[in-house]
Order: sequence, then structure tokens, then C-alpha cells
Amino acid sequence: MTDPARVRRHAERIRELVASVVRSQIKDPRLGMITITDARITADLRDATVFYTVLGDAAAQSSTAAALESAKGMLRSTVGKALGLRHSPTLTFVLDDVQDQVKHIDDLLAAARTADAEVQRLAAGAQYAGEAQPYRLDEEADEDSEDEDSDDEDAPRGAGRP
Repeated sequence: MTDPARVRRHAERIRELVASVVRSQIKDPRLGMITITDARITADLRDATVFYTVLGDAAAQSSTAAALESAKGMLRSTVGKALGLRHSPTLTFVLDDVQDQVKHIDDLLAAARTADAEVQRLAAGAQYAGEAQPYRLDEEADEDSEDEDSDDEDAPRGAGRP
């Protein structure tokens, strides 16, 4: 069994190493404004996934992905030497689309606020379809039951029953 704390430490170290190597050693012109956001490593320390964001449009994202793929070997050897593991973990780069998800959630919340405001506007001038209080209150129920009891006493015992 691998210690989860050890796995987390290695993942954090991989994130730091990849970020520093991308910033200082990779001179690929295709590499855009990149930020390494997270790294995760499997429990057996063989495969690492590195998440990154790129400032720019889809073209900048695709060119940065190509630059990272071409530098994957150098990054893997640097990470393997720094971690001192028996096997250097394979690196997989994944575009982290958190910003797009945040924008989508913000748009959904704005649409919900607009719909709620419309419902409030429609409800402001609305009236009840029936009475304002559709349920019987205790006082009315007591009065009705007394009236029904007195009606039953006036009727003959066998009359009105099937």
C-alpha cells in the first residue's frame, strides 16, 4: 500500500517541477501564457496527470498543447530525476477548463435570477383563485360539527339510513 500523504507530496512536487521547467527551460515559441494548476499521480506512482490553463483563444490552446507534447520527454526526465523514484512517471497534460465552467455556471445563475424576478413580478398582481384561506379553521369546524349533531337528533332513528 502506498501512503496517501506521500502520493499528495509527489503530486505537489510534480506540479512545482513542471511549472518551473516550463517557465525557465522550454523555449518553444508555440508555448503560450500557461499556468500549471494541478497535478495528480496514481497510487503506484507510475502515471501523472498535469492540468494547465492557457490565456488566449483556441489556437493558443492547441499550440500550447503541441508544445507540451513535444517537451514531454524532457519534462519526464526532469521529474524522474528530481523525485528519485525507481520509475519516472509518465506525464499526461490535460487542459483545465475551469474558467469555461465558471462562466457557464455564472450564465446559468444569471438566467435563474432573471426567471425568479419574472415570477416575482407576475406574483405581485396575482389573486387567489378561490378563497384566501381554503382550509377550515378550528372554530368553524367546531360550529359545523355542532350543527350536524343537532340535525341528527331531530331525525328519527331509522330514517335516512340505508
